[in-house]
Amino acid sequence: MTTYTNPVLNADWSDPDVVRVGDDFYLTASSFGRVPGLPLLHSRDLVNWTLVGHALQRLEPAREFAVPRHDCGVWAPSLRYHDDRFWIFWGDPDQGIFQVNAPEIRGPWTRPHLVKEGKGLIDPCPLWDDETGEAYLVHAWAKSRAGVKNRLTGHRMHPEGTGLLDAGKVIVDGDRIPGWFTIEGPKLYKHDGWFWIFAPAGGVETGWQGAFRSRGFFGPYEERVVLEQKDTDVNGPHQGGWVRTCAGEDWFLHFQQRGAYGRVVHLQPMRWPDGGASRSGGAGSGGGWPVIGDDGAPVAVHERPALPPQPAAAPATDDDFPGGRFGRQWQWTANPPPLSASLERGDPHAGWATQHSGDGLRLTCVRSADAHDLRKVPNVLTQRLPGVPAVVEVELRLHSEEPGARAGLAVLGDAFSWIGLQRGSDGTVHLVHRFAETVAESERDADHPRLAPDGRARLRIETGAGARCRFHYDTGDGLRPSGQVFAATPWRWVGALLGLFALAPVGAGHPGAASFTRFRITPR
Repeated sequence: MTTYTNPVLNADWSDPDVVRVGDDFYLTASSFGRVPGLPLLHSRDLVNWTLVGHALQRLEPAREFAVPRHDCGVWAPSLRYHDDRFWIFWGDPDQGIFQVNAPEIRGPWTRPHLVKEGKGLIDPCPLWDDETGEAYLVHAWAKSRAGVKNRLTGHRMHPEGTGLLDAGKVIVDGDRIPGWFTIEGPKLYKHDGWFWIFAPAGGVETGWQGAFRSRGFFGPYEERVVLEQKDTDVNGPHQGGWVRTCAGEDWFLHFQQRGAYGRVVHLQPMRWPDGGASRSGGAGSGGGWPVIGDDGAPVAVHERPALPPQPAAAPATDDDFPGGRFGRQWQWTANPPPLSASLERGDPHAGWATQHSGDGLRLTCVRSADAHDLRKVPNVLTQRLPGVPAVVEVELRLHSEEPGARAGLAVLGDAFSWIGLQRGSDGTVHLVHRFAETVAESERDADHPRLAPDGRARLRIETGAGARCRFHYDTGDGLRPSGQVFAATPWRWVGALLGLFALAPVGAGHPGAASFTRFRITPR
């Protein structure tokens, strides 16, 4: 196949940034309050991507993220390669700007280092200027924390990325640019003697991608719109990274906001009309403004990058949970308890998942006063809702004898719905289907409970256009529908998630467990 079709990552890989090292491309994205954070993706052709790990194993301060904070945490990271190391900078809107670094993409990664403390500091990006030896950092502002937005602040940075060397200066003030608002997500580059900042504006739903350039890092900068929706169906093409291939081609990866599906990733061709890279040559003078997409409009289908053909690939979704372990695609909704704390409590189930000799995910039925509201419990194991219609299936067995213990498969967002098994006060197990609307503080039945005599069920969610979900179950006598259609909803910044969980009422003693086997997502 000589062409590719957008999006190249059709799920919520929010705020992507990309870097090339040799023949390999690497991408990271926002992970907000999920753990582990800072996903790391790899590609050799910019079209086919696989998930190879995470750079952040726990969110810090650990106590603050012991409970779900779905829209907080890791915002808009920047990924760079400098001095034979990978570097990731990100903003936590409540704490400040952090960085981690590693000699290899798979680590080991350092613990988070606070580069600049403060409220509302978001979307940082570093630059090491190889011509002068200087290092710089630019960041945006979150009005929800800082009271200001629509401006970019620049700093000189210590070359080792450990701190900033000045108080900072506003280098782009969007309030002074007619028609521009909500400038954010800057990515900083040095090209052909110019400092370039690629930054979106106008908001994620309807905005555009801008470029700013200056001969000096601290400005003054001039601006231009380089990518916008025009007559395409790609609303608000937004916030991404520029990368150049070994063949000298330029490409730009950005996201598109798609409601409950989150922020899917598109690949756009890019060229410098007054020089720079092209299909027929390498880097030139690059003296003009970059042209992204089809003369500034997003492309839906385009000729592939001039790179060696690669087999079709995508981040993993299916899981058989060998030995009780779950794949890289899964993230908790908060920091899991550390191994030492679990053992000190005499709990043989370290964390929330138990490793064992067979296959299947064995989750402890964690006792929680918030069991009625999945948005508030930390032990939901999640992965991204696919951006195409799909069938999601998993097999569940409830082992716990605890009355009120429950486990299931969920679609989780500002509203949520789940289907699964619950132990009754008389010892029987019921198939239950529950939901909660956005404004509801607790769940209610989406359908009447039904006996599950063997304590087992096959659970299915069929997703369709508009992230509309239909629930089904099989307790041994065939697949049956359950409840009304449920329209998945995002959180404020995060797309809807698929989740597996096991819970029990507050009480004493170990509440038992549930096991999940054969998790599958099949496009329809």
